[in-house]
Amino acid sequence: MDREFLIDLFADFGPVTIRKMFSGYGISADGINFALALRAGLFFRADEVTIPDFEAEGSKPFQYSTRAKTVLVNSYWELPARLFDDSEELAQWARAALAAAQRAKVKKRPKGKKALAKKVVKKKKQAAKKAIKKTVRRAGKATRPP
Repeated sequence: MDREFLIDLFADFGPVTIRKMFSGYGISADGINFALALRAGLFFRADEVTIPDFEAEGSKPFQYSTRAKTVLVNSYWELPARLFDDSEELAQWARAALAAAQRAKVKKRPKGKKALAKKVVKKKKQAAKKAIKKTVRRAGKATRPP
């Protein structure tokens, strides 16, 4: 799939940004990546809300092979081939994929806050340990005879 084909494919959906990614393209709208166009096909972002639709169409999640194993990426599912001929329905699926990507982005935010909170707690503990060490050193110096 080339860039021009993808632009035409998403015409009913609306404007998309298409960027080189891996062996193909990442497709985004409103700054959120919701589709991947790779040698293996076109894959839309999916979650617990949309995966049943992909399963009903007989689609499979994206997967790739490494030397050691096959990795299954359950967050991107192959677009049913029939949608390449129905631009209106493809646009509906694209909107659902964008919504799934937005839900995933919202879920990630608290993790970022938790990680930041953990860093703050860790820094406070480190500062407290340093303060205790200084106090112990000072106390040791004060008790030594001159």
